[in-house]
Amino acid sequence: MAHLKTATISGDAEVDRAIGTLVSAFEVDPVARWMYHAADQYLLHIPRLFRELGASSFEVGAAHRSHDGAGVAIWFPPGMHGDSAPVEAVIAASLAGDMQRDVSAVFEMREHYRPSEPHWHLSLIGVEGSHRNKGYGAALLEHGLRQCDREHQAAYLCSSNKKNTSLYQRHGFEIVATIQVGSSPPIYPMLRRSR
Repeated sequence: MAHLKTATISGDAEVDRAIGTLVSAFEVDPVARWMYHAADQYLLHIPRLFRELGASSFEVGAAHRSHDGAGVAIWFPPGMHGDSAPVEAVIAASLAGDMQRDVSAVFEMREHYRPSEPHWHLSLIGVEGSHRNKGYGAALLEHGLRQCDREHQAAYLCSSNKKNTSLYQRHGFEIVATIQVGSSPPIYPMLRRSR
């Protein structure tokens, strides 16, 4: 799928478009809809959560989009972690009681399975519904993995949708565990070893 060009996300307008793409892409995601099952709550809170999850990646130029913005991948370079305080603030402000506890535990478990060796972390990747199955996700994934391979670095992600694990496996990722907390859907930490 190399014919699909990618570009670095830069500037406020492109970040806003990227957040919109991710909101569209995750509209039917099992974990996103477990967190915010009501449509109004999803649309109210998930854009802010995605913005906070990607903030550091946007700042360092590690987030990429398809040529038309219909696909987005948010990567973190080796040694970089997103700022967890704003993410925790969104969770605390938008979820109550047991759900807040379970979501926080899921985020902690995602970090638990991150490799200790230097690696690139694919935090979020998504394609708008009308552009799925056209190679956008594969092109964005391949773009990021070329960077990993140039640097001989591992790559790590957590798949929130079992249907997507086969794409990642075709690109060398292996499932290392299954995370399930309380009523959460299963989440699959996946590692692609350095090459």
